[in-house]
Amino acid sequence: MKKSLITGFAAVLLLSSCKNDRKILDDLADYNHSMEEKGYRFGDKIKIPKEVADRAESISISFGNRETSVLAVDPKFFEFGNNEVTFNIKMKDGGTLKQDATINVFTKNPEQGIAYEIVAEYPHDPENFVEGFFIDGNTVYESTGLKGESRLIRYTLGSTVPSLSEKQAPEIFSEGCAMAGDKIYQLTYQSKTGFVYDKNTFKKISEFPLPDEFWEGWGLTYDGKNLIADTGSNDLYYLDADNPSKVVKKVSVGGNKNIYNQINELEYHNGFIYANVWHQPYILKIDPGTGEVTGRFDFTKITEEHTKNNSEHVLNGIAFKGDHMLVTGKNWPKIYEVAVR
Repeated sequence: MKKSLITGFAAVLLLSSCKNDRKILDDLADYNHSMEEKGYRFGDKIKIPKEVADRAESISISFGNRETSVLAVDPKFFEFGNNEVTFNIKMKDGGTLKQDATINVFTKNPEQGIAYEIVAEYPHDPENFVEGFFIDGNTVYESTGLKGESRLIRYTLGSTVPSLSEKQAPEIFSEGCAMAGDKIYQLTYQSKTGFVYDKNTFKKISEFPLPDEFWEGWGLTYDGKNLIADTGSNDLYYLDADNPSKVVKKVSVGGNKNIYNQINELEYHNGFIYANVWHQPYILKIDPGTGEVTGRFDFTKITEEHTKNNSEHVLNGIAFKGDHMLVTGKNWPKIYEVAVR
């Protein structure tokens, strides 16, 4: 009888302990969910619910193979956007609990709306599913997508007839393109391959495997030193132009209330990176040093004009003609020249 009482008492303690542990994890999960939309800024303290803190001997946060016991949003560990972490809670009774969480980090300063005026319109071939877009002088270079239709083309602004065209193999879905010196680099969507062409002849010079960090190729630009690419997240990857398979560094992009996942077509101009967001009518102005979105163009009006009959005909082309921006999109019949007010 005594043994049964002891066993029953131990079972009650175990059940009670499990319930308390579950309550702690639920409290922490509820708190983390409440903070996802509000988010954190660099320097913020990560507050732990009192119910959790009172029973914990120590709490740490792990990021894969890294870990910190400093409960603050430190840029050494966190980056803009979604940070997938695990809370490790060492209990005063000797047990250890783990709770997965997403910590969203936003910028401290709101991005400013950038006023603009459309000062000119040019014809654009509505058959072109634009993925990459830049201009050199008065010559437009474009990478068009879709399997069986992907090409690298060149034409004079104001014309829709290519003066040079290089068609891809039927299985290739072309993506972003950029010029560095006398070479043009072009990404592919899911083929894990990039191409290098001679700028003047479009003769293919070489191919290269996309970096291991890439699951897909999206946008591409060049800042005078490195190629800058994205993969459809809020991360920008700096690539060695002499070895585009090598990632030099990664910069995560952040807004004050938006994470801006699915950054797409890119353009570097006068010390800033400009990027559109897939299926959104915005072009972001990004500080390349910090990843902060400092400004935003809202092209809702012209985007709606082109997406009303097909939601995939999205804004997806950015180039600079002097200080004026050229804007177009997938299967748009126009290129817009925009002056910043």
